[in-house]
Amino acid sequence: MKIARFEDIACWKDARNIVKHIYKLCNMSSFKKDFSLADQTKRSAISIMANIAEGFTRKSNREFIQYLFIAKSSAAELQSHLYIALDQKYLSTQEFQQLYTELDLVQRKISSFIKYLRTTLK
Repeated sequence: MKIARFEDIACWKDARNIVKHIYKLCNMSSFKKDFSLADQTKRSAISIMANIAEGFTRKSNREFIQYLFIAKSSAAELQSHLYIALDQKYLSTQEFQQLYTELDLVQRKISSFIKYLRTTLK
């Protein structure tokens, strides 16, 4: 199946759901007051989706792979920000675990996609 639009990419859809969750979390009063952490947390979440979309539009698998690596790195950055939010009690352990697990899944999907795209380069 050929992907016609970035919106069809499974890991982009997952990243979009993560962004929705992050925005909801960052709009909670305790988290919202920590402007710099809330801002950086949102930016790293946005970066996951944005880099998948931007890489797709490059129309080159080599470049797309580079952007996917950036998206994967942004997911790890977001996981790190979640530890800070957990330590500051901006989110519960359950919320932390749920988001962390979702981010692990999106990273695995991105890795699988990278592996697939690499096979098309040969």
